Amino acid sequence: MQVTRLKLKNWRNFRGIDVPLRDVSYFLGPNASGKSNVLDVFRFLRDVSKPTGGGLQVAVAQRGGISKLRCLHARRDPEVLIEVDLSESSDDPFPSWQYVLGFKPEGKGAQRILVSREEVWRNGKMLFSRPDGDDEIDEVLLTQTRLEQISANVKFRPLADFFGAVTYLHLVPQLLKYAEKIGGHRLEDDPFGQGFLERIAKTPDRTRIARLKKISEALTLAVPQFKELRFVKDEVGHPHLEARYAHHRPNAGWQSEEHFSDGTLRLLGLLWSLLDGSSMLLLEEPEISLNDAVVKEIPIIIQRLQRNRKIKRQIIISTHSEALLSNPGIDGRGVVLLEAGTDGSTGRTLQQDEAIALEAGLSVAEVVLPKTRPASVNQLGLWE
Repeated sequence: MQVTRLKLKNWRNFRGIDVPLRDVSYFLGPNASGKSNVLDVFRFLRDVSKPTGGGLQVAVAQRGGISKLRCLHARRDPEVLIEVDLSESSDDPFPSWQYVLGFKPEGKGAQRILVSREEVWRNGKMLFSRPDGDDEIDEVLLTQTRLEQISANVKFRPLADFFGAVTYLHLVPQLLKYAEKIGGHRLEDDPFGQGFLERIAKTPDRTRIARLKKISEALTLAVPQFKELRFVKDEVGHPHLEARYAHHRPNAGWQSEEHFSDGTLRLLGLLWSLLDGSSMLLLEEPEISLNDAVVKEIPIIIQRLQRNRKIKRQIIISTHSEALLSNPGIDGRGVVLLEAGTDGSTGRTLQQDEAIALEAGLSVAEVVLPKTRPASVNQLGLWE
């Protein structure tokens, strides 16, 4: 299943946005245009969907409360609204599922967050719409979505399962290298890769061996002198990755992950994430720490992995990398340009002239990326 359309109202810095999505979508835009905020919509729905340790109230609180979540430009309308269409393929003419969630502060007393609107549609037929009679009798029911309630989401459990499985990984190499030394609190769902090695360790042996072999082949092409990658556990049972490099001494030792370069770890994490699972994958600026020559190949890597899947995995990417977007294989139908304005950010797909330019052989970096350039950026070099 894939999200084929995303519509937002009063979400973060968006007063409104309504864009189609593909199996691979690229969100482009200047700094502070809302790229991370778009990705966070799907993390939010994941957090709402959790039957334990989650739900609407927790998801809002984790983001600093409704005042941090609601668009600052929403002066009169306090409602935050999320609408998504889902289908088996982004080419399906009509959505298989539609989910609508609106919420706003209670406005009195405890200032609870209340569901202002919740709807589920299946093949064009509405399964329910809230608030309903039960909510009018007991307003406390509006503090929870039906999405998060196991007893209430039976008829649309595929939606809860889809949102609950959303994966986000923005691997920070230093957290992985020094995870044991840093210790301390680890964020739920480990978005920054501090527990990445434990995730690899929990993978069944045959699957782990096959994936690491495939990743090792890729690293051999991308990392100078790289020869081999393996998974080991130390004397106290902690998992580690070790790499061997070409060396003038034929029996040179193995290096553990703390000696890997940041770029090697970022690429390793990216490749593992692409191979791991079938849920929606959110990739935030995957180009960080990587050589431009490697970054340029990321769209092709994704395309090849998608081609080998019976069911395509949906991947949402935020980026402003010229190298990544210079790859001519990017499908322009999956490009969304975010534009910041005085009344909040907006988003759009390619205009006709831009689509024609891509069909003529130009790249997204040449056609669209220049439009994300801040108008006065040339003056930055004159700043003192």
